[in-house]
Amino acid sequence: MAFQSTPSAAHFRLNAFAGVWEGDERVAASAWTSEGKASAEFSGEALLGGFFLEQRYRQTRDGAVSFESRNIFGFDASDQTYKLYQFDTAGFAPPVPASGEWNGSELVLMKTSPRGSQRTVFTFENEDCYRMGVSFSPAGSDTWQEVVSGVYRRASSTSSNLS
Repeated sequence: MAFQSTPSAAHFRLNAFAGVWEGDERVAASAWTSEGKASAEFSGEALLGGFFLEQRYRQTRDGAVSFESRNIFGFDASDQTYKLYQFDTAGFAPPVPASGEWNGSELVLMKTSPRGSQRTVFTFENEDCYRMGVSFSPAGSDTWQEVVSGVYRRASSTSSNLS
């Protein structure tokens, strides 16, 4: 017997990230990189009948790719929260997903690892523009430090250079 289910409106809300997005970022100095400006491209696509959304991210600094990630978003009906699993060129395997919820046009996701806590905030200004801010609090600290922030606009072209 095959199991089949239908995504809910909560699942489909993640389609806000679908398509190709481009933007400019401000990168804060950290243990992993120096302060500076970057450009970024996101490409989002619904997966598995709409239950998940995959987002590919590429950051470019000084003409070279400086950071990449694959993000898998989903909605967990058991606890009514959104989940984000991120795999990136920093190489850390996520022990748990970031978890959070929408508050109006803002999706706030938090995760904790042995290194500390990370907060990612996506704020949609409209269907063609959103802001993202990532901040980090090292383990044992209650101080939040900005990691990266940016403004992203839906690209006019539907093709992406991301692979």
